[in-house]
Amino acid sequence: MLVRDAMSTMVLTIGPDHTLRQAARLMSARRVGAAVVFDTDANGVGILTERDILNSLGSGQDPDKETAGTHTTTDVVFAAPSWTLAEAADAMAHGGFRHLIVLDDHEPVGIVSVRDIIRCWTPGRRPAPAL
Repeated sequence: MLVRDAMSTMVLTIGPDHTLRQAARLMSARRVGAAVVFDTDANGVGILTERDILNSLGSGQDPDKETAGTHTTTDVVFAAPSWTLAEAADAMAHGGFRHLIVLDDHEPVGIVSVRDIIRCWTPGRRPAPAL
């Protein structure tokens, strides 16, 4: 099975100026653990995860003042839709992360998570439908 078969094509996209509270609300409403952050002025495409928000809150930072851009991971490993799920899982395991932004022709077309891969590898389960 390939990444294109498991990925979610409904990607939450936010800007670097969103506060962490705004990002958390959007992620919660969409029931996703990561958002793609577009910063056309600086780093291009990055990712903000629930762990990034948790680390900020855990260190006592104010979620109404901290911005997504400050907590975005910009050194991102991207997947291609044609990768196998094993390749995606290997990249996640080696990088220590749970989400991969999927690029096709340099454009984000989806996001694949560890949960997506597990759903596909679990007998009798199908990939979750796109939201």
